Amino acid sequence: MALRSGTPEQAGLDPGRLQRAYSLLDGWAQAGRVPGGALALARNGVLLPPRAFGSRRLAGATGPMEAEAVFLVASVTKPVTALAALMLVERGLLSLRDHVSTYLPEFGQRGKEGVQLIHLLTHTSGLPDMLPENTSLRQQHAPLAVFVEHVCQCGLLFRPGTRVSYQSMGTAILGHLVERLSGKSLAAFMQEEIFAPLGMASTALGLVPALASRVAEVNLPAAEASLNWTWNTPYWQQFGAPWGGMFSTVSDLARLLQALLEGGGPVLGPQAARMMIADQTSRLPGLAPEEYRRSQIWGLGWCLGNWGDFGSPRSFWHGGATGTQAGADPETGLLCALFTTQPDAPLRLAVNAVQAALV
Repeated sequence: MALRSGTPEQAGLDPGRLQRAYSLLDGWAQAGRVPGGALALARNGVLLPPRAFGSRRLAGATGPMEAEAVFLVASVTKPVTALAALMLVERGLLSLRDHVSTYLPEFGQRGKEGVQLIHLLTHTSGLPDMLPENTSLRQQHAPLAVFVEHVCQCGLLFRPGTRVSYQSMGTAILGHLVERLSGKSLAAFMQEEIFAPLGMASTALGLVPALASRVAEVNLPAAEASLNWTWNTPYWQQFGAPWGGMFSTVSDLARLLQALLEGGGPVLGPQAARMMIADQTSRLPGLAPEEYRRSQIWGLGWCLGNWGDFGSPRSFWHGGATGTQAGADPETGLLCALFTTQPDAPLRLAVNAVQAALV
């Protein structure tokens, strides 16, 4: 069931209630709470026309936001990196229970010998979210390979598989593992194996010239905007972080979400797709205390449940620090990609309004 354009009624959405969601976003822009953004939503394969609100800034110039604007999605990149890794599992190149050091010997030091692929995918590896040297490396315009070297040399916060702790550096190693086993850069692998098959023509890991004129810059305080290593700079835009360097549109992300709802589409088999959006943390035998099994539930790259206030326990989603979120609910067939230019935008409120339009 491919996405097809349709009306709210055809998608099983109440037009009046849906208008409340659109008005909420327009109101944020008018009040200056969120400069601008774009929203794409679909239900049961029916995609509504993407909506833009507010304004877009690029290279100092400001104009109306466009529905097909390109956003730095930040950590919404993580489940896409996870998808790339799971594709290699499907091909028999590695197993979820394999130790990472089997393929990356340089990683197996300072207690990391026990880290398995499943730990990288569920935020249970014990690796830090960010390196202690994160800021200094970015100030130096260090390449991704240097970040990977530092991760290989760092220690763990806890024994693998015993706690849940969000870890961007685990995704850094995951991306490096994909490169090592596939023989391609992660950006090339994603383009050839994920984006092209799904028709995600406006998506790339790291900004490419063809998309540059459509980018919506992140709204940053003046003190941060003047730095030469932050989100809107050429250094970071072209860095291609496996944990947060993807650029995309809401329409493209809708295609990815729909593929997972349909069982993987052309990029992943049904069983692997089901595993991506099924509870994996509760299956880890050493995970403790009990609060981790109940309050921080992860599939393979996706956060489970707690998507808005009306999402079912089967819903899956991920957010990004630049003001982005993408999620879907297999029980209702609803998917939603909401990208803004405002870090810490109150996206949950907008998702609630969208979910309330279900009939």
